[in-house]
Amino acid sequence: MKTKLQSLLTAILGLTLISAPAQPGGGMGGAKADIFSGGLKKILGDNKAFSAKMEIEATGPTGTPIKMPTKIAYNDGKSRMEMDMTKGGLPAEMLAQVKAMGMAEMVIISRPDKKAVYMIYPGLKAYAEMPHPETETPEAVSKYKVETQELAKESVEGQACVKNKVTVTDDKDKKTEFTIWQATEMKKFPVKIVSTDDGQAATMTFKEVKLTKPEGSQFDPPKDFKKYDNFMALMMEQMKGMGGPGGLPPGK
Repeated sequence: MKTKLQSLLTAILGLTLISAPAQPGGGMGGAKADIFSGGLKKILGDNKAFSAKMEIEATGPTGTPIKMPTKIAYNDGKSRMEMDMTKGGLPAEMLAQVKAMGMAEMVIISRPDKKAVYMIYPGLKAYAEMPHPETETPEAVSKYKVETQELAKESVEGQACVKNKVTVTDDKDKKTEFTIWQATEMKKFPVKIVSTDDGQAATMTFKEVKLTKPEGSQFDPPKDFKKYDNFMALMMEQMKGMGGPGGLPPGK
């Protein structure tokens, strides 16, 4: 049971981490879940609100390539990501376990204004609330330095773009490099981002971008879902429902 639990934790937390690739600050102590955290917020320009389909390509928790289709909504610092792990290339055994626990679908909401991150599992009608990283407060982000170097002019997803190399330095002098394609006819929206951190690379590609404000209700957890104080508490409850004491998971 311990080995299975470790595998499931690796799979679920690993997919959570790749959903916010290579960003200064963050980490599971405060859920690395804000897709435009840190210096990336500064390259959004006038695009303070949008929604889009996004594809994340990265190395998964077992070292295998992951290609995760995602839906994203963003409004002035608040973000919402919707993922379906059945479409992300998880190893078959891990996928079967995650599906059996009702955790294949996941929604991550980041609320810097409430200093909270919500990991929501619609299949369980449950969510875990975790602290938002202190490194991502407006005060901390204001200290980040951004250097931009134009590399070329290229087309991405049918959009004419300026390809830039962007170096972000946080308030602890840690540098992270990005290659960003900004669409010239979409207020310089970054339709493609390649991030590199400690030798790990991840790519985010945005499609069907709508530069309009999403509904505010998208950035709150469902009121009728069961709340857990942290992810581990939610995880352990579902493990009990699979064969130990505690009965079936919520919603099952």
